Amino acid sequence: MAAASPHASPKGVPDYVPPLSEHLLAVREAMAAPLRLAGYGYLELPVFEETALFARGVGETTDVVSKEMFTFLDRGERSLTLRPEGTVGAVRAALAAGLERGALPVKLWYAGPMFRYEQPQSGRQRQFTQVGAEALGSDDPALDAELVALADAAYRSLGLTQTVLHLATLGDPEDRSDYSARLREWLRPRVGGLDAETDRRIEVNPLRVLDDKRPEVRTATADAPLLTDVLGPAARAHHEAVRGHLTDLGVPFVDDPRLVRGLDYYRRTTFEFIHPLLGAQSTIGAGGRYDGLSQAIDGPPLPGIGWALGVDRTLLALEAEGVLPAAPPRAQVFFVPLGAAAKARSVALVGELRRVGIAADLAYGDRGMKGAMKAADRSGAAYAVVLGERDLEAGAAQLKDLRAHAQVSVPLDELVRRLREDLR
Repeated sequence: MAAASPHASPKGVPDYVPPLSEHLLAVREAMAAPLRLAGYGYLELPVFEETALFARGVGETTDVVSKEMFTFLDRGERSLTLRPEGTVGAVRAALAAGLERGALPVKLWYAGPMFRYEQPQSGRQRQFTQVGAEALGSDDPALDAELVALADAAYRSLGLTQTVLHLATLGDPEDRSDYSARLREWLRPRVGGLDAETDRRIEVNPLRVLDDKRPEVRTATADAPLLTDVLGPAARAHHEAVRGHLTDLGVPFVDDPRLVRGLDYYRRTTFEFIHPLLGAQSTIGAGGRYDGLSQAIDGPPLPGIGWALGVDRTLLALEAEGVLPAAPPRAQVFFVPLGAAAKARSVALVGELRRVGIAADLAYGDRGMKGAMKAADRSGAAYAVVLGERDLEAGAAQLKDLRAHAQVSVPLDELVRRLREDLR
């Protein structure tokens, strides 16, 4: 086996370098833009939390907590965990700041890396980037619909056309308890004995069996009873209201009563955005309501709903549809100085352009004309400014339009004004 490169990142931890990193930033910004319009404030979360927070909030029997967390002891022998998801930390941070005592709902969004110990493959990494949104303090079904619609708007703004929204409800805790008992009895003679992990899920959390993607399990559970069969009137009314609001908002969805989320805090509304071109890792965003989460981490009753959109998987979806956003040019104006005096003046002009909001750069390293113009082309600039000793003596610069392949002489004291007008 070939030795790993000494410069390789850890297994399952991707590097994003230009130009791909520019695409990642564009996706993050597109996901955040609808949230800002809807009054969501930015939240900066810790990268690690106390391990007990995730055990209580996410659920000790979930795969995330039992198998996938990166946990370590600090120098004080305290158990800490790199965040595997953002919702629990967001609720904790809101409670720590006392936001629940102010105007409700509290609307928050965040972005950054999450960490899970996975077997790395396309669309599934050990470090992955998410944009998350949470709305706390209201159980209004219109708020559920708002958040779903904001995610849908983000995907549409990026140019995705094949994403499908799957919508379901997990009912109230008592509905889920009744259904789990019924499902457990149904599963035991049909998939019991398949393997130790399936047997464990049947006894501890039988809904997780319905989330198993193996063909033999999918086939065996195709006729399993549905949670919608045992919904109480309150949960059923809530779900119908969400469906109605989404219809009013023009957000298409598919009813998916078999939809199961892998975290214990979900109840009532749950949803996933599926992209059919991504194979097994087809979920590019998901979320749901978690009205009991605050109490699970020793907080007051505080209903909430949220989602997380996967930036990495969304990039894969954009590539699959051929609509990856174009990386912005590194510079709008690129200076080609020829000589020491011309370089000094170019440095000053670059600074002046940047101060008025124009992206500008120059050819460093005293390159010749040919090499400097190649650098100008690679920068993506619309204009190149060639400045030599004779140009300085004449008090003018040669302004090259790299798109129209035209060149004019512009007085140096008019150059910034001319560029501002041309780039407006």
